[in-house]
Amino acid sequence: MNKELMEALDILEKEKEISKETLFEAIENSLLTACKNHFGKADNVHVEIDRETCDFLVYAEKEVVASEEEVEDKCVQISLDDAKELSARAAVGDMLNVEIKSKEFGRIATQNAKNVILQKIREEERSVIYNQYYEKEKDVVTGVVQRYLGKNISINLGKADAMLSESEQVKGETFRPTERIKVYILEVKNTPKGPRINVSRTHPELVKRLFESEVTEIKDGTVEIRSIAREAGSRTKIAVWSNNPNVDAVGACVGMNGARVNAIVDELRGEKIDIVNWDDNPGNLIQNALSPAKIVAVFADPDEKTAKVVVPDYQLSLAIGKEGQNARLAARLTGYKIDIKSETQAKDAPGFRYEDYMEEDYGEYEDEYDGYESEEYEEPSEDAEVGEDAEDTEYEEYDEGAFEPEVEE
Repeated sequence: MNKELMEALDILEKEKEISKETLFEAIENSLLTACKNHFGKADNVHVEIDRETCDFLVYAEKEVVASEEEVEDKCVQISLDDAKELSARAAVGDMLNVEIKSKEFGRIATQNAKNVILQKIREEERSVIYNQYYEKEKDVVTGVVQRYLGKNISINLGKADAMLSESEQVKGETFRPTERIKVYILEVKNTPKGPRINVSRTHPELVKRLFESEVTEIKDGTVEIRSIAREAGSRTKIAVWSNNPNVDAVGACVGMNGARVNAIVDELRGEKIDIVNWDDNPGNLIQNALSPAKIVAVFADPDEKTAKVVVPDYQLSLAIGKEGQNARLAARLTGYKIDIKSETQAKDAPGFRYEDYMEEDYGEYEDEYDGYESEEYEEPSEDAEVGEDAEDTEYEEYDEGAFEPEVEE
């Protein structure tokens, strides 16, 4: 029994996760290659390896001819006299298996056989790593920052290195070597030099996967993330829905004293996260998406995917957000093109009827906690005017001079 070979195969299988059968095939191919290099051809050469004992046999299948003079090719033919020495029953025309001693191989043939085995091991190792990370594509993994390559960052994922390109980095984020970070695997490509793994820190799915790992209700399907909109490094809005009426979707995501969402915020380096309730009613969904701003009325057109929103005068800047961010994220979250007006702007717009939305049963806006993060805003002054009755005309677009932010997804 070849114990050394068996031990070597066991170590390779354990460390590199390469199956023994693949290694046996590599050894067989290497011996065939050595025979070809030693004898000039190997079409009639066969290799047998015992999978249990690792004992191997290399033999060539040769035709028995009557005399030495009739032997045209020693690789495929053998004289009767030589055949009798190997088998007493040999006869002219028989096919005889002649054993080949591997010790007879020359130095070059032996080196080529070694290279074949090493090449097969490298190929299998790359294939195992590729398959392992291909299964993790579109998932979040933890990596260790190695070094900066220009503006790109090399990240070690364990058995392979990934590349965090400049376009997938959050603006303002800096990392130190040996720092552990979570990244989202965008794609895994198989190349001749091994798998190429591209990762991201800006993808919206990164936030979604972090919530799935942090919130058990999302992991088991009780709570669903229906929609997500993100501006990496600044703010994210997610809309959640509970399949169990006894489970509060927003509360489950926030956690006790904000513990769950705080862990995700820390991983994202302080990025604000708004968590709102999903609603199949477009008007209610848009109202939730624009939180923490208070909404007076929402006119949603499901066919055109547009919505007109009226907010109190003192809430206009909060509803729009800094540089239009709140309205922009709400538009991405809901899929609607949102046009926001203050009550004064809506009242002064030609064709607007104040009664149209006052008579609708929208109810009072409850100042409840729909999003985890919120912005501070100033309370209205005592002399602020809100929503006086306007003329009974049809609702139309307001003047160009009026503020009219329109956000497209």
